[in-house]
Amino acid sequence: MTKYPLHHETPVVLNAPAEAVFAYLDDFHKLSAHMEKPSAMMMGSKMRIETDERGGRAVGSKVRMGGTMMGVTLALEEVVTEREPPRRKAWQTTGAKLLVIGPYRLGFELAPEGARTRARVFIDYALPDGALTRWLGRLLGGIYARWCTERMAKDALAHFARPA
Repeated sequence: MTKYPLHHETPVVLNAPAEAVFAYLDDFHKLSAHMEKPSAMMMGSKMRIETDERGGRAVGSKVRMGGTMMGVTLALEEVVTEREPPRRKAWQTTGAKLLVIGPYRLGFELAPEGARTRARVFIDYALPDGALTRWLGRLLGGIYARWCTERMAKDALAHFARPA
């Protein structure tokens, strides 16, 4: 079995050059802004994002998220594993206490198309450990993975739809 046997991705075409798209997506506070706001997917809860001194913008840089959902503490630590401006970036969990997905690798790939950029936001993930969380993962993991990649893609689409 592979480390991350499950996959979801969301493609989007953005009205900006790849360098501008990479600069936007390279910022974890922009890319993961949906996690810092209460949402139905998070049952009205939110997470706080903390980055190391490199801001998540270098291979080896660390990002932490934490919060509570329905009284359950959620926490994760990610490390940037790939960063090739303006083409791609990926990071993976090094530790996580989550409910519906287990360890994961998340990232994006960019392909210039003239003044526009085709982006693909992806997540490769495993189900969480534990009988209850594994059951929750089977039930809701795919829904959460889709929400996560779609939210990142839609936020970028909205950002680049605004006038400069």
